[in-house]
Amino acid sequence: MKAIVYNKYGPPDVLKLTEVEKPIPQDNQVLVKIHATSLNYGNLVLLKGEPFLARFAFGLLKPKYSIPGGDIAGHVEAVGKDVTQFQPGNEVFGDLSGCGWGGFAEYVSVPENALALKPANLSFEEAAAVPMAGVTALQCLRDRGKIQSGQKVLINGASGGVGTFAVQIAKSFGVEVTGVCSTRNLAILRSIGADHAIDYTKEDFTKKTQSYDLILGINGYQPISAYKRLLRPNGNFVHVGGSGSQLFQAMVLGPWLSMMGGKKMSSFLQRSNQKDLIYIKELLETGKVKPVIDRCYTLNELPEAFKYFEEGHAQGKVVITV
Repeated sequence: MKAIVYNKYGPPDVLKLTEVEKPIPQDNQVLVKIHATSLNYGNLVLLKGEPFLARFAFGLLKPKYSIPGGDIAGHVEAVGKDVTQFQPGNEVFGDLSGCGWGGFAEYVSVPENALALKPANLSFEEAAAVPMAGVTALQCLRDRGKIQSGQKVLINGASGGVGTFAVQIAKSFGVEVTGVCSTRNLAILRSIGADHAIDYTKEDFTKKTQSYDLILGINGYQPISAYKRLLRPNGNFVHVGGSGSQLFQAMVLGPWLSMMGGKKMSSFLQRSNQKDLIYIKELLETGKVKPVIDRCYTLNELPEAFKYFEEGHAQGKVVITV
């Protein structure tokens, strides 16, 4: 089969399309014929080995996983004898980040709990855009952010992959959502249901008088003290992306700031979870959430896709057809 392989950390040009052995599913695994995959920030970490601490999980001197790629959508070609949830022919989607990656290929064998049945109303390309970003948004809002109906929620970085899902999932909880983005993305935010959109090229949202129950920092460089000022008493700030200094502040200063009053400041790292993926699937099938796709590339164009993705200006998701 064809697969994207790399054996050293570096820029997108280290990725090579080559022929490798087609995997054989073990007793508890599902063999998936992949039709589409997509890019996430985790793919960039895996490619470059940065920040350096990530290498303790992904390989210190060279990549531990030779075929990267997390999000997939495709159909089941074969199942191991112990598999109970799927059968050949099922259309599925899933996140491979918790079970060895391998999504930038024509086939992959994975444990059945990494997958869910694909939403019937989505194409393979649309479904591949969902798993990691959608589950990240859900877990940030519900599990760490403790989102409640009637709250006011601010999402900085609302037009990217995680952000576009966060806006829509937040709305499904019955909250008032304000998204922060650039001028060219204002229409996207309005189209996916944001109640308010702030253009950061024209307004500094940290200087506004509006306060929020929950803030998601998905992009940006603002100090977390600025976010704290915007929080209501007992509010939550959750850092899930942005500048390195902002991550450092959230991890190191966040716990200390959280002890000073009722406002909570924390960082968050997504964990793949089949139950959460099924929850997102139901939102997709009822039309409460829809993927936003910026561009599609083919598998042999993956280096070009990464170069575009790492510029940081994608509107929604960057998808790869296989």
